[in-house]
Amino acid sequence: MNPTSKDMKGIMDKSSYRLLQLLSLAWLACRPTCSSITTYGTIIPQSPSVEIGKEFTATCVLYTAAKATAEDIYWKLKNVTVPKEQYTKINDSAVSVTITITNETANWLLCEKKGSPLNRNQVIHGILLTKGYPPEKPVNLSCMAVQSGQKISSNVTCTWQPGTRDEILKTTYTLFGSLIVSNKSSKAHRSSGYIDFGTFPSFMQLAMWVEVENKLGKVRSDILDIYAADLVKTNPPSDVNILSENNFSRTLLVSWKHPIHVTYVTLKYNIRFCTVGSGDWTEVPPNDTESYKESFRLQYLKPDTEYVVQVRCIHHMGYGYWSDWSANSTARTPEDKPTSKPDLWRVIIPSQVKSERRVQVMCKDPVESNGRIQGYSIKIQDGNWETVAVNDSDLDSRSQERKIIPLYQIPWSDKRRGLIELKAWNSVGESPQASLVIPKLTQEPPSVEWLSWFTQQGRLWVKWQPPNVTATGEPYRSEVTEYILEWVSVSDGAMDWQRERRHTRTAAIKGNLQKFNRYNISVYPMYSGWTGKPLTIAAFLEQGAPLEGPSVKVRRTGKNDAELEWMEIPLDKQRGFITNYTIFFITGGKEHSIVVSTDTYSYTVKRMASNSKYVVRVMASTVQGSTNSSDLSFNTLMYAPGQIEAIVVAVCISFLFSVVLTMLFCIYKMDSIKKKIWPPVPDPSNSTIAKWSPDFTSKADIPKESALGDVSIVEVDVFDRKSLCEEDKAGLPLKKDKYLSEEHSSGIGGSSCLSSPHQSVSDSDEGGDEGQTTASTVQYSSVVASCGYKGQTPCPLPQSGSSQTPSFTRSESTQPLLDSEEHPEGPESQRYLRNPYFGRLPGGNNGDSGDLEDLNQMEMKKQGLALRRFCPLEEDFQQTTPTEEGQSPDGQPGPDPSYMPQLSGYRPQC
Repeated sequence: MNPTSKDMKGIMDKSSYRLLQLLSLAWLACRPTCSSITTYGTIIPQSPSVEIGKEFTATCVLYTAAKATAEDIYWKLKNVTVPKEQYTKINDSAVSVTITITNETANWLLCEKKGSPLNRNQVIHGILLTKGYPPEKPVNLSCMAVQSGQKISSNVTCTWQPGTRDEILKTTYTLFGSLIVSNKSSKAHRSSGYIDFGTFPSFMQLAMWVEVENKLGKVRSDILDIYAADLVKTNPPSDVNILSENNFSRTLLVSWKHPIHVTYVTLKYNIRFCTVGSGDWTEVPPNDTESYKESFRLQYLKPDTEYVVQVRCIHHMGYGYWSDWSANSTARTPEDKPTSKPDLWRVIIPSQVKSERRVQVMCKDPVESNGRIQGYSIKIQDGNWETVAVNDSDLDSRSQERKIIPLYQIPWSDKRRGLIELKAWNSVGESPQASLVIPKLTQEPPSVEWLSWFTQQGRLWVKWQPPNVTATGEPYRSEVTEYILEWVSVSDGAMDWQRERRHTRTAAIKGNLQKFNRYNISVYPMYSGWTGKPLTIAAFLEQGAPLEGPSVKVRRTGKNDAELEWMEIPLDKQRGFITNYTIFFITGGKEHSIVVSTDTYSYTVKRMASNSKYVVRVMASTVQGSTNSSDLSFNTLMYAPGQIEAIVVAVCISFLFSVVLTMLFCIYKMDSIKKKIWPPVPDPSNSTIAKWSPDFTSKADIPKESALGDVSIVEVDVFDRKSLCEEDKAGLPLKKDKYLSEEHSSGIGGSSCLSSPHQSVSDSDEGGDEGQTTASTVQYSSVVASCGYKGQTPCPLPQSGSSQTPSFTRSESTQPLLDSEEHPEGPESQRYLRNPYFGRLPGGNNGDSGDLEDLNQMEMKKQGLALRRFCPLEEDFQQTTPTEEGQSPDGQPGPDPSYMPQLSGYRPQC
């Protein structure tokens, strides 16, 4: 295979580089060694320009002064050592290195000699690498010669598209132009330049190109071969004028002048026009204006409409460039009578009168009003035509916005059907007649089946399903002839409407809708002038977060709950459909939330802590964002409503119940309480004295009450210093005995609970097993042989052989013992308690009853003691007759006459 020219070029480049290296080495070897500055070597090439992304090879040549060989050479890119694998040893004094150039490659390439352990490496030589790219080929070259004065300029200006890479290296651009007779060139900018030919080379062929050059190479664009006429661009036509003619309401006459003489260029023209402010241009077909002319009549225009007209020109053969459009020229077409109906509509307003509506009749000017509408003629049902004049401020047909003109507001019965007719007129004539039927309330035609909306490309679209209408006997036609779309702004009440054809199912609202504003959109089917029932839906052109949050208040607080209430955000501030409300309540640093539906305006938060502070807010959300209300703080109650009243009532009832129980208890325990507060004092007069006989049988008869008058028992304070007189002692013939049985023994006052238990009195000769203990009392009385008490003279002792048997009695008083009686101490106590069974009665030896009486009175006053009432003994006692005073029948000394022993223990008490 034969090598291509490109391959041969590469081989020649490498051979030339190798030859250059050898020649350099030979020159360096022959270089004089004497020099004022000692050099150790050099790098070939010196400070080169290198291409980014390509490989670069440099050679380091050592001189004799270096005292080193190729083995001692190291290459570095600034401070980074190049790996040995990239070195190539040429001879003992020359080493080359090959590196790839990148944007990150250091600019300095150094050749160093390896140093000793004590000395660092020595730099032999270094070069500066200038990195960059070779020039790129320019593309899309085009040239133009513009009009200068009344002829074509001699300067040919060209433009092109330069390369896309950054120009790191210095780059030059040169524009070349070649004619048959001469070549021209000039320095150019990066993307444009021009050549001055002295005179424009009309009717000649030119060649144009661009050359780009830097240190890494040179490149040239494609050559543009072009006919000189194709370079021409003239000025736009001058003195464009528009003429309006009264009898021609739909035409305008346009005229202009040629921008250049025909000897230089023969031209053709192009015309375009539009209404003022629309920007929607309409061009006249090129074939209508291709001849060399200076006027043209525009046709099929709208009457009473202002138009803008522009004109441009080009070489009549289509060579070269179109001129710029001329400046705007405006004119208005003359008026004509309206050719379309006025847009008649009505709005039903609820009335306070029963079975009546109010109808607001309104209209918009005809679409083809063909002039300024000066007024309307209106006729309602069978009435006469009435004229409604329109002020200039009310309606201006020349405005781009068709204003709504309110005409009449009249009451209308629900049972009335009527026809409204309307015509508009201007300075030329009247419009066709528009009519609208207002049916009875019961005869309204049906509405559309369903209605929906959506937004697309910044517009609000409405979609509906036609009504399902069948042929009926109703006065209106069963076919829908058109639809009316009505929209009302919720924020300011502004309304508008538009008409759609009968086959339309989806339509974009043409009005100027505002973002974040809510609109109520209604669709009315029209049946040949009869208005069907509307179907209404709310919609937004664009939704956003609400402008403000709900206004929240606490309606009621409880112990564990709170009822929150908030007001609905005003519709003009919702900026979208509210999707839900979120209740946030915070306590103790923890936040909780509850989501409720959009139709909820109050909510009871439960499971709250009592007597706690809460911070609450309500967030309203739409599909595009949320807005919070202001924070509201409140405290829950410590007690639930009614709980305090229940506690108070319960406490009062408990108190009353306690009072009642206390009163009942006091009443029930009245006697015990009285005894606790006022202890009863024994009444000697009511005391019952038990009697017994010294010589009684085992079955003794109960002594008669008449025998009780002979003996009395006196309760005596044991601590009294007095004693019975000796006469009293001698008068008491007693006989020691014991009680009959244990069950007859009962302590004095055994039922009392006010004293500690004491030992019962028993016969000391019978042993301790006969003794009994009582719950609270001990007998502390002595037996006195007397017939009276308290001053009564005791009965004399019975004589021997007398039928009267002396009786012995004792007291069964329950009066508690005094502390001195329970714990007798000293000789005084021994004086009174001489016998373990009976206490000694204080007194003298004379047995005078006065001493006893004084004793009783004194003790009653000092101690508050009293005799208890006793029951009579149930057993008889044995009577004994003493023989001699102080002597027993067997001649032994008898018992002490101051007491009589008890027989068979105590007598039972009642």
